[in-house]
Amino acid sequence: MTASLELWPSSPRRAGPPRRLDRWRRTVVETPSGVLLVVQLLALVFYPFLQTLELGEFQQAGHAAFGLVGLLVLFLAVRAVRATPALTWVSILLGGPVVVMTIAESTWPENDILVFWSALLHAAFYFYTGYALLRYMFADNWVTRDELLATGATFTVLAWAYAYLYLAIQFIWPNSFIIYGEDLAGTRTWYELLYLSIANMTGTGLSDIYAITPHPRSFVLLQQITGMLYVALVVARLVGLTIARFRQQG
Repeated sequence: MTASLELWPSSPRRAGPPRRLDRWRRTVVETPSGVLLVVQLLALVFYPFLQTLELGEFQQAGHAAFGLVGLLVLFLAVRAVRATPALTWVSILLGGPVVVMTIAESTWPENDILVFWSALLHAAFYFYTGYALLRYMFADNWVTRDELLATGATFTVLAWAYAYLYLAIQFIWPNSFIIYGEDLAGTRTWYELLYLSIANMTGTGLSDIYAITPHPRSFVLLQQITGMLYVALVVARLVGLTIARFRQQG
């Protein structure tokens, strides 16, 4: 029996190839960055439904569900960092207070001070996770399947980080963001700011939400530069590895 079959037996009493469930379990264990990426992409689809709950008659249930999704992404992010050369204890140190803040924010969503510190800690945690995933991708000269998936996970993690940063910014500088067509700026939800964040990271410029005061604009500019440099780094990395592989084969 091969080592893979010994590690992932299809059944305690059955020899042979692994079952589909065992293959899925192995994929989940071996690709933490991929799992994080998939969950964040699925969250983009479910967040509008949760926001509808928050704004409707079931506000408390909406806040709780939003918090649960956030905790799931947080847990998967810590798990992804464990596979990287970065320090896991830093991720746990940052993630611990974030968990507490997320639970507290779900209970008292109208507390602005709590929301501010929660957003700031979330931003710090996701920025560190993005740094860890970058180190993971550039750690060696061989690209594994999970390292390839980490290119996508890093992008979404940084988008999450900037969205939380914008959420904190609007508490420091009120009325920083406005929706096109509105006469007055107001407090934007995290999901609206995530929409702005992803539009900035991709460089599409399709967001109808934009910063109208100097300080928030400076952070928007930083994110636009981050998105451009990230794409350049990933492309350079993949091209460099491709050239190195051809040289080894030659």
